[in-house]
Amino acid sequence: MSRLNWQKSSFSGGPESNCLYLATAPDGTIRLRESDEPRTVLATTPKGLAALLQHLRPRPSS
Repeated sequence: MSRLNWQKSSFSGGPESNCLYLATAPDGTIRLRESDEPRTVLATTPKGLAALLQHLRPRPSS
């Protein structure tokens, strides 16, 4: 695997929390990892990441 250019995401919390890093692999997949466990990487497609973010978005109260 080629070396990835990891970028800190805007979803990362404050200084006490873990940071989420993202990178785009040469095959177009999106890779995600946490700062405290850099060897564990989740690979997904851009469409899969969009679906995950949609699921995580807070829903308005009724």
